[in-house]
Amino acid sequence: MDNVEKAIQDHAVYDLNRKADALTSAIKEAPLGPEIMEQCLAIAELLLRKNISYGNSAIEPVRFLSTASPEEQILVRIDDKLNRLRNQQEYRGEDTITDLVGYLILLMVLRKKEIKKAGLENGL
Repeated sequence: MDNVEKAIQDHAVYDLNRKADALTSAIKEAPLGPEIMEQCLAIAELLLRKNISYGNSAIEPVRFLSTASPEEQILVRIDDKLNRLRNQQEYRGEDTITDLVGYLILLMVLRKKEIKKAGLENGL
């Protein structure tokens, strides 16, 4: 790891620690703070484990057959989850709401990455 990568990693860790301190305070103040944090952490853990297992396949698809953009592919998955909720179709061992929230977070991550990329390409 070179000095630039180390500096970026150190900044990210510092930023996460700062956010963790602010969250700790908010968790104590909010009436449902612990319950909200528990759900958020469960979804974060799921997404991180899937990212370890599958890599960045959601935002950098392999494209064997589909030529749809990564955002369009995520939106299709969101549509599928919303349809399952509307039709009350839950498959054994699957939590449609958790999956839906996970895909919405992936959509946010993708859009943020695209904004950063566009800013870099435009010299911003």
